[in-house]
Amino acid sequence: MSPPASSLYMGSVMHHRLRPRAHRLRYRIFMALLDLDEIDALARSFRLFSRGRFNLFAFHAGDYGNGTGEPLRLQLERHMRAAGLTPDGGPIRLLTMPRMLGFAFNPVSLFFCHRRDGTLVAIHYEVNNTFGERHGYFLPVTEDGAPTVHQNCAKAFHVSPFIGMGLRYDFRVAPPGETLAIGITGRDAQGPLITAAFTARRRPLTDGALALAFLAYPLLTLKVVGGILWEALLLWLKGTGLHDHPNPPDHPVTIVHSGVHSGVDSGADSGAESAVKSGVPSGVPSGVSSGVRSDLRPGAA
Repeated sequence: MSPPASSLYMGSVMHHRLRPRAHRLRYRIFMALLDLDEIDALARSFRLFSRGRFNLFAFHAGDYGNGTGEPLRLQLERHMRAAGLTPDGGPIRLLTMPRMLGFAFNPVSLFFCHRRDGTLVAIHYEVNNTFGERHGYFLPVTEDGAPTVHQNCAKAFHVSPFIGMGLRYDFRVAPPGETLAIGITGRDAQGPLITAAFTARRRPLTDGALALAFLAYPLLTLKVVGGILWEALLLWLKGTGLHDHPNPPDHPVTIVHSGVHSGVDSGADSGAESAVKSGVPSGVPSGVSSGVRSDLRPGAA
């Protein structure tokens, strides 16, 4: 039997704002790579990791996607079909910070969608803001077997009051292996405005590794929220201007069709970036649910 693909990635995240006031930060963090088909077995095998209940670390399906608890594989395979891809049951792996002591906030989580032969065919970037909103960018991979995946799309979702909506995102991803690297650049009409990067090394996922992660990064998920608020205060003190908070898009996922390179700048009629209401069962509002989850909050998954 092959070893589980699920693992931990220990590393650091960096943000660098270039204009109009330079601002840079770096924090040590870790993320878990969870194969969706392995999560139940992991929860049965580990004492410090659970699915759907309180533990030192926990996974709740309702923290992701449309927030209903609908199987994430079904949601991601719907996105694949909407993008012109044919799911074949290949692995789907989620890179995220799991709940720690019942709480999680993920500014961005990534779903790596593979064919059965292991080929990476799409990456789904799921973004949460601190206003309780969530949006996804589902982008096909157009470079078969390349060590680094390059993708881009227009910004569709408000994240920070210090950054407007007139941006395009450039994504550069060296997919999970012994190392992992993710880079995101936000560009406006003047060029690069902000860059962010996460670099990390793989560590096998075991109870011992989880205990070490908790000791090395205590209350990480709470610190992420505190860090966001602290850095926002520093930006405000530097005189960085504020932008109004627009309404969230009426579609929870922006999907780039596989027939068009994600680098194509699409207009309203081109169809390259389709604002489709993908993955929303009947009766679920398009704003989906908050990216902040806590076992202490009524109705938490």
